[in-house]
Amino acid sequence: MHKRVRWFILLFIIIGFLVGTITATATAQPLIFSIQVDGTVTAGTAAHISRLIKTAEQSQAEAVVIILNTPGGLASSTLDIVEAVSAARVPVITFITPRGAIAASAGTYILLSGNLSAMSPGTTCGAAMPVKVSGTGETNAADQKTINFMAEHMKSLAALRGRPSELAERFVTENLSLNNKDAQSQGIVDLEAEDMEELLQKLEGRQVQTADGQRTLKTAGAQVEYLPMNISERLVHIISNPMLAMLLVMIGVYGIIIAISVPGIYVPEILGSICLILGFYGMGLFEVNFAAGLLILLGVLLLAAEAFTPALGILGVGGIASIVLGILFLPTEPLLPISWWYDFRSMAIGIGVIGAGLLVVMLKGIWRLRHLRTSHGELLFNGQMGLVIKDLNPHGLVRIQGEIWQAQSGDEQEIAQGSSVRIIGKTGLILLVEPVPDSCD
Repeated sequence: MHKRVRWFILLFIIIGFLVGTITATATAQPLIFSIQVDGTVTAGTAAHISRLIKTAEQSQAEAVVIILNTPGGLASSTLDIVEAVSAARVPVITFITPRGAIAASAGTYILLSGNLSAMSPGTTCGAAMPVKVSGTGETNAADQKTINFMAEHMKSLAALRGRPSELAERFVTENLSLNNKDAQSQGIVDLEAEDMEELLQKLEGRQVQTADGQRTLKTAGAQVEYLPMNISERLVHIISNPMLAMLLVMIGVYGIIIAISVPGIYVPEILGSICLILGFYGMGLFEVNFAAGLLILLGVLLLAAEAFTPALGILGVGGIASIVLGILFLPTEPLLPISWWYDFRSMAIGIGVIGAGLLVVMLKGIWRLRHLRTSHGELLFNGQMGLVIKDLNPHGLVRIQGEIWQAQSGDEQEIAQGSSVRIIGKTGLILLVEPVPDSCD
């Protein structure tokens, strides 16, 4: 009997040992964190990459892989990304993939900042010369001061990672572009890989120098965990795009103008205020032209003046022209792609067309009002019914025949919003009303 017990105990120990060994083996599997950078590089992209690196460091991951397919982006956000990658205590691998992908302009800075870099067949990097685009769409190189600074920064990045700095400088000064074969043969990238699986196989055993010292990569068969943007990063990514930030500002402006012109609706006030705040926050995340901002502000003021002091469209036309010109000259980002500027110009023209349409509707309404037969006298609306849309205490607002009027309770008693009232008189532009008994408590 005791012999059987000993056998059971021994069997239990063996099973426990095997389970522990399997668990330890599974736990020892290398962990890789990865994200995809698509489209324009924004402040949201920078926040995403910063969180990626911190998460990998806290999880003691083997490395992080930043997958690139971007035509460029915001200069300040790009510099933030480069700073975060350069200071990372975990190896950072930058990888242009899939076939046909690019890492141009801002993307090239991110590519060169990685401890190791890779490209898939049929991919391209380079074309990082800072540019400026006029309102007419003419493209020119940025000022020499900006070019010199960005070129030196590109050289510094290349030297930090042991890449040819003079060649890297040409990405900025000569707008040099390289395909994957040339980039690898000239030392700009370290290897070629078709996909993530092949990349991890080729990284196995390579040594990298991080902020924590030298590391030997163990990536073969690693578990890859993709880290998506969270809600905050996605929101910042959206509103830090100059095009979308400008759209939010204009929606906010039109909402506020409508709210002031037709009070008591509340939706334009709320929507306009939210869009305006988000738009101004987004504009603070990229470089802007101060003079262009003043043009936009002038345009808004002229449109508001047109709404309250109709000038046969003269102020409105001037306001729309000022806004369109301000939008065209607003961003001064040197690392945005040329194609983006053309889309931005189209958006500015579209805003101008929409503004012109609203102006036509406004002028048409004014023309109709001026050709209506004028009603005079204190008996206007007498006996007619209205609806309180803002508490009369004793002053407030009522709606009558589709129009909103200032009103006053005839006996100065309070009348709640939503109550029906009868018009009993008029003093200047203020209606005198009394509550309808059936609708009052």
